[in-house]
Amino acid sequence: MNRTTFFALAAFILMSVQAHSQQIYFPPAGEWETRKASEFNLDLQEAVDFAMANEYSGSRDLRQAILKGFEREPYHEILGPTKRRGGPAGMILKNGYLVAEWGDTKRVDMTFSVTKSFLSTTALIARDKNLITDFDDQVVNYVWDDTFEGDHNEKITWEHLLQQNSDWSGQLWGGFDWADRPPQDQTIEDWRSRELHKPGTYFKYNDVRVNVLAYSLLNVFRKPLPRVLKDEIMDPIEASQSWRWFGYENSWTTIDGFKMQSVSGGGHSGGGMFINTQDMARFGLLFMNSGTWKNQNLIPSNLIEEAIRSSEPNPAYGYMWWLNAGDREMSNINKDIFYAAGFGGNFIVVDRKNQMVIVTRWLEPSKLEDFLNLIYKNL
Repeated sequence: MNRTTFFALAAFILMSVQAHSQQIYFPPAGEWETRKASEFNLDLQEAVDFAMANEYSGSRDLRQAILKGFEREPYHEILGPTKRRGGPAGMILKNGYLVAEWGDTKRVDMTFSVTKSFLSTTALIARDKNLITDFDDQVVNYVWDDTFEGDHNEKITWEHLLQQNSDWSGQLWGGFDWADRPPQDQTIEDWRSRELHKPGTYFKYNDVRVNVLAYSLLNVFRKPLPRVLKDEIMDPIEASQSWRWFGYENSWTTIDGFKMQSVSGGGHSGGGMFINTQDMARFGLLFMNSGTWKNQNLIPSNLIEEAIRSSEPNPAYGYMWWLNAGDREMSNINKDIFYAAGFGGNFIVVDRKNQMVIVTRWLEPSKLEDFLNLIYKNL
């Protein structure tokens, strides 16, 4: 063997070892391989202790917590199922391996607006399957009923719904768009008669409009979104069979002669995703690996890049994923992270640069940055 061949072979072996060392571990069903955090030069005990010591201050009776949290909204009522929650729980993954865990990670709890990131994922699937030709298409061309009738609503595109800047106006499942998180310095009469913003120009976090997206996607798929998510995502990532995705008691429609429930994008009025911490971590790991699980591409990476692109009205928001930007910027945290966030302190944080996924549940929401700083202090 000559020197050139030897060094070429040595370089190849070195690159192979390096590549192997960076390979992502994908846990089989019902299992998760653990590694010591110190193997990755991480010290996570202080962060775990912090999460356990800073539990969400709201009631563990989530029905009461919901009613208290949204008590200023006119006509607010609970229409979907709720469930008493457990205590703080979480998992931290590095290269897919479990390096920290606390609480009961197999307990199924409501996850509120983390559901929105699951919902936007079904939209990515619809786009990949060409059921939606382009997210810039007007939704009125896909939904045959009067949901998008009128000069304002007919201009709304899929992207406007995904970025929560559609300013859709109307009523769905008994909920009025204007009654969801209305400004506290205005009267009901002022809000009902407000001037509408041009779609795509004004961000407003609004569960009624999120539910409009869910209803529109149900019309596109012509089958319930939980079935779409199960077949296309949750079964391939070998999630448990314990998760459930609910709508409201009145959110039923008929498609192709079959009654189907349109699910909600959160637990604002009950319903939404009920899921355990481990399944949330699997979902986060899929996005950390740019849509590929093992050797199977479940979501095209270009669609994930589109989903985590800043929207013009709100630089901190993509397709129902929060970004580390704008008024949400956390100065000491990797700028490229993105995360799902839900009422009561439910978070899935995805860090592709450091190949980490962080899931924390029932953490006081205002403490997220402090919690992440304890994790990232050694990175």
